[in-house]
Amino acid sequence: MSKEFTFTIKSICFDENYRPADNTRITTNFANLARGMSREENLRNTLQMIDNRFNALAHWDNPKGDRYGVELEIISVEMNIDAENRASGLPLIEILKTNIVDKKTNERIEGIVGNNFSSYVRDYDFSVLLLDHNKNKSTFSTPEKFGELHGNLFKSFINSETYKANFKKAPVICLSVSTTKEYHRTENEHPVLGVEYKQEDYSLTDEYFQKMGLKVRYFMPKNSAAPLAFYFTGDLLSDYTNLELISTISTMESFQKIYRPEIYNANSVAGQSYQPSLKNQDYSLTRIVYDREERSRLAIEQGKFVEEQFIKPYQAILEQWSANYALN
Repeated sequence: MSKEFTFTIKSICFDENYRPADNTRITTNFANLARGMSREENLRNTLQMIDNRFNALAHWDNPKGDRYGVELEIISVEMNIDAENRASGLPLIEILKTNIVDKKTNERIEGIVGNNFSSYVRDYDFSVLLLDHNKNKSTFSTPEKFGELHGNLFKSFINSETYKANFKKAPVICLSVSTTKEYHRTENEHPVLGVEYKQEDYSLTDEYFQKMGLKVRYFMPKNSAAPLAFYFTGDLLSDYTNLELISTISTMESFQKIYRPEIYNANSVAGQSYQPSLKNQDYSLTRIVYDREERSRLAIEQGKFVEEQFIKPYQAILEQWSANYALN
């Protein structure tokens, strides 16, 4: 029997008063910052970084560099798989939605949905399934059908009536470039996204997102230290306005400066050929407190949680659904 899954969307404002809900993935960028003694200062400084970067990129008709503000919403997506036996849906993904406040015109402009991407199933795939598959093996490989279930779940959500009722445009996800690949600067330059970089040998993350129906391009915006990876479905350069793109750049580059300062807060800029490294010692720290080792450990714990609560109990249903979805 094939089941049709439905989705529920919940939204919460990400500001200096944000406190993660009990069911929020604590490894997400935004939830990790909102913990501990430095919680409010962390959030305040992060939001200020985002606003400053936005105004630096949106510099036209903005002489004082303070015309715009960025508001962020955390979008939590639950999947309804077993309504008869579960009081609530299963947590599937968390993304960010940007909104732009134009203080000159008093407009609130809708930004881009996506940006950050957090997924329980991806935690399971990378932190449990992939590690177990390669344990005691001399050569790295991926399990059969690796990422297919996750990709089909994501595509089902993006194509759902729930998504279309809440968001006008397809998502754009913006992540760090891979430390295992070399990127080459091109002559192509976009007025907002900046200089394009290319590499033909896709990373494991690129391949994983390809199964989600997403293409990838790499751009280094003006005054950035390194290129960012942009994942999208349609045409990144023509489907979104300059302000929409700037909202994504300013948000995700600020997060990356906190989480990967060796790459995105480096004191030297990516050159003609560039391979990022977390071993780089020539970088500056932000004033924002963050524990990267704790985040990696928690990802494994949450991957095991989803294995016990989601993958194992519903494995037969999920496998059949995914196989049928792939045929549609």
